[in-house]
Amino acid sequence: MARVYIRHFMRSFLQGVIVWAMLWTTGWATSDSPHAAHVFIVSIDGGKPAVIAESDMPVLKQLVKEGACTWTASTIFPSVTLPSHTSMLTGVGPDKHHVLWNSWQPRKGVVAVPTIFAEAKRAGFSTAMFVGKEKFRHLAQPDSIDVFEFPEAEAKASGTVVAKTVAGRAARYIVENKPTLCFIHFTDPDDAGHQYGWGSPQQIRAFGEVDEALGEILEAMKVAGISQESVLMVTADHGGHDKTHGQKRPEDMRIPWIAWGKGAKRGFAISDPVITYDTAATALWVLGLPVPEPFDGKPVTSAFEGQADPLTTQAHGATARKGVGF
Repeated sequence: MARVYIRHFMRSFLQGVIVWAMLWTTGWATSDSPHAAHVFIVSIDGGKPAVIAESDMPVLKQLVKEGACTWTASTIFPSVTLPSHTSMLTGVGPDKHHVLWNSWQPRKGVVAVPTIFAEAKRAGFSTAMFVGKEKFRHLAQPDSIDVFEFPEAEAKASGTVVAKTVAGRAARYIVENKPTLCFIHFTDPDDAGHQYGWGSPQQIRAFGEVDEALGEILEAMKVAGISQESVLMVTADHGGHDKTHGQKRPEDMRIPWIAWGKGAKRGFAISDPVITYDTAATALWVLGLPVPEPFDGKPVTSAFEGQADPLTTQAHGATARKGVGF
């Protein structure tokens, strides 16, 4: 079984790389010098803005005061965890990455299009992922991530790992290794939403626990001595309604998007449309890496000092961009 899985894993990955390399020959978007030395992406699974507003999240809300934010960013459709995170970390919609399932299925291998971790490794940067769900293994392409941690031994009966555990492991790594590109995933609000409902007292409590975990990440950046040279983006994969999500309705599609750190505008309300795949493009842009032509995502440059958002000049509308519209 292991041999069959490995053969399938490598075959699907290599086939995807060959196809994607052909697209890459069409050219690259221009890139400037790096805007920051480190990029951290924190995803709050099930992070519905309306519920965040009701939750006790002083760390997150301080980031909003000190950074740039929109509470009306959009995820892709289907508005579920794995397809959405795949868009978030590849810069393309489901029509290009083809990840439409939402569970860990080893036989499907890894996503066939390059992730931003692969792009960062191509440039010689260090990369890391710390996640609360095993399905993220589908994004761990060979040789693209220096460390991928899903602490399976510490998973709950549901198969997920709480934010406190994920944050603790990520924090230790940040202090010791100072990664260039690091993704951190907190699953607690999604777990509570499915069990008790979006906006339930239990979910509001889960958001508070995520906020404490977020504080631990910020403290690790400070201890590592890299806060002043870092950009932190905080976002989500989807919202939710009742005890579910996945539909093309505002409650499920709307997500927060926050940029904080070096060069981020303080207390700035982002007015241009932001879609989850813009996170990937922004991460590459911050690191001074070219944004590949096949990307659907565009850097959210309006969030940073001295920049204008290309979405305005290129007349991109929220409903005109791939994978969204409600």
